Amino acid sequence: MMRVLVVDDDFMVARVHSGYVGRIPGCEVVGVAHTGADALALARELRPDLVLLDVYLPDVSGLEVLRLLRTGAADDPFVLVITAADDAATVTGALHGGAAHYLVKPFDAAVLAQHVERIGRVRGRLAGLAGSNQGRAGQADIDTVFGARPGVAARLPKGLTATTARLVEGVLRAADGDLSASECAERTELSRVSARRYLEHFVATGSAVVRLRYGGTGRPERRYRWGA
Repeated sequence: MMRVLVVDDDFMVARVHSGYVGRIPGCEVVGVAHTGADALALARELRPDLVLLDVYLPDVSGLEVLRLLRTGAADDPFVLVITAADDAATVTGALHGGAAHYLVKPFDAAVLAQHVERIGRVRGRLAGLAGSNQGRAGQADIDTVFGARPGVAARLPKGLTATTARLVEGVLRAADGDLSASECAERTELSRVSARRYLEHFVATGSAVVRLRYGGTGRPERRYRWGA
């Protein structure tokens, strides 16, 4: 279970975000704060795994809260910055402060779930590393944890080519929303089976995410979007 602290100066927004988190499997909201001081106090008391952190707080900037939360200790919480601020300086400050990611309001529950679930996967990977191989990490493990994208040519499964992988990646990046394997196949002029192999490779390496769309009869449709 990933324990989440929600920080937002707006009571209604905090309630909405808490509701989003509550619908993510494996997550629970353990506290809600509306000021920077309360956020820091609750973080010390509750030791959450993840903090959803607003930037515009009434007493102190969320970036200062981020700096104080990220001490360098192994049990520091992950921080997902959630804010209306879209200026480069704030984004840069969040990145340099150690934020796991940055979401600009408004967004829907599915977008938040994607990022929270990715952080959950990273936490699991780190826990696995700590418990095996004498706590040592290979480069592939490090790339996964840091979200590195060294290029589609790296570690392609047998039968997949870098040229076609770049073609599928370009289509997926350019899509307005997510794509099914059939839609990707049509745009790349590949077979559906081939397109799906590349799409599933991107999901396996963390470059893309997949969601299930239910409707009608039969199996749910798998839909893919670029990005973690």
